[in-house]
Amino acid sequence: MTNNRSGRGKSRRNAATATPVQGNQHQNTMKATRESEPEQSQVRAGNGLLQAEIKHKNGNVNENVNDSDRKKRKNGRDTRRSSNGRRSHDASNRNRSSVERSDLPVQKNDEAVIDIIGMNHDGEGVGRVEGFTLFVPGALPGEKVRVKVLKTKKQYGYAKLLDIAQASPDRIAAPCAIYDQCGGCQIQHMSYEAQLSWKRQHVVDVLERIGKLSVTSDDGTSVDLSSVHGVVVHPTLGMSEPWRYRNKAQVPIGVTEGGLVGGFYARGSHRIVDMNTCLIQDERNDEVVARVKEIGRMLGISAYNEETGRGLLRHVVVKTAFRTGEMMLVLVTNGRDIPHADAWMGSIREHIPHVASICQNVNTKRTNVIFGDETRVLWGRDVIYDYIGNVQFAISARSFYQVNPVQTEVLYGKTVEYAGLTGKETVIDAYCGIGTISLFLAQHADQVYGVEIVKEAIDDARSNALLNEMRNVKFEVGASEDVIPAWKEQGITADVIVVDPPRKGCDPRLLDTILEMKPERVVYVSCNPSTLARDLRILEDGGYITVEVQPVDMFPHTVHVECCSLLVRKD
Repeated sequence: MTNNRSGRGKSRRNAATATPVQGNQHQNTMKATRESEPEQSQVRAGNGLLQAEIKHKNGNVNENVNDSDRKKRKNGRDTRRSSNGRRSHDASNRNRSSVERSDLPVQKNDEAVIDIIGMNHDGEGVGRVEGFTLFVPGALPGEKVRVKVLKTKKQYGYAKLLDIAQASPDRIAAPCAIYDQCGGCQIQHMSYEAQLSWKRQHVVDVLERIGKLSVTSDDGTSVDLSSVHGVVVHPTLGMSEPWRYRNKAQVPIGVTEGGLVGGFYARGSHRIVDMNTCLIQDERNDEVVARVKEIGRMLGISAYNEETGRGLLRHVVVKTAFRTGEMMLVLVTNGRDIPHADAWMGSIREHIPHVASICQNVNTKRTNVIFGDETRVLWGRDVIYDYIGNVQFAISARSFYQVNPVQTEVLYGKTVEYAGLTGKETVIDAYCGIGTISLFLAQHADQVYGVEIVKEAIDDARSNALLNEMRNVKFEVGASEDVIPAWKEQGITADVIVVDPPRKGCDPRLLDTILEMKPERVVYVSCNPSTLARDLRILEDGGYITVEVQPVDMFPHTVHVECCSLLVRKD
């Protein structure tokens, strides 16, 4: 992470009004900083820690490198490790924390009326009481709400939404009957147009604050990129029908007094909320899950208990191929033997004729990881087939496949567009997975090389290349930062490098490899705007210019947003 040369590291404070209803009132104003969740906004970059800080203008998360805080924490750890002073040091810390918290303008169980000035990356409304930040799930920017404080820390707290005194024009009634209980969606109570706008603004914020990039405005009209100074962040590409878009359901199974239940985990817990329908799941997935639960109850199938490690059925996984209509059912069990297996399979086949594959995955480990190591076919094929665009893919029980095929085609189409292929280029696809992007690119390139560290994914990628009779694609197992330099030594150089890393972003050695290979274009596909911004800054410092970023709404009604970014090498 580079230093903040543009001076945008600290946001200006807005004077949001708040009226405490109960408890002590204090006059001091505190700097609001939130330590964010590990996968959402806590990212190691160099020696610094990216920390979430609310930007008042729009309420999104600001993540700055804070070396001094890191050093303070390290010094605190070193002191606590002292054998002679450990207990006294911990006690003094507790006392100091107690004193600091007693000075806060609100305490636990206090009520306050506050203005919601923004929304953070978790979809929580952000308000203030005398400068002290409160995060309020369910509240929207522009609203005046009455809240009850649930928890306070030194610099921020959490509150429960009690009443809405003034509602946002973007507020709608969430259509899902269990929205308040289920943790699957976070912003169903916000209009879809507002969701798309907020997601673009979130991308803009992190590019400016983490990436230190200058972002130009884009009102959705045609932009002449050659005359633009700064990064163009386009309006988020949304769905014409943002419901029933998921092609895969992974449903945990539990038991209540009424018998077998299955649904989703309640917010922030491992308590299973039983449900019959999910509005972002394909209806056919709901039908299969309901049928499996019904048959399981009838046959007396036991549900897995996380606490005891006993019980048979752990998860029901359903995959639906949108283009072909084929379906796969995977029963994840705590053991190999399934009582009344023939009756179960027969009933499923009778009532759901589109099921082309029924598999069993055995997972006997005491873990919250869904799949175990052993998968076997109980009936039908070991794969189902689907298309993205005109590329066919074989989908196995454990292979990764994008859950929103409609928006996946949009995202990959943008990737091909940004690659600027004429049919003569050599392209390297890092983090290629089962070859979805590679095969899209291969239709327009001379040669494509894909690399992925997971052997099973590369096996699937090679099978998919053969399935589509594409012979200008080569896949190799290994870490991109090791394989790509080896390719370079063999004389393979890339005109375009495409990266689609996990949430943690690109490995630093891969970024170094890209800078050493110096392709004309880099296309960065990202599922985490924060790590995208961090990596764009590194590539910019290494000689590239970020031209444009296209947010794509792969997961409507959640806080997640994908981005496709184009970088070109400076002349």
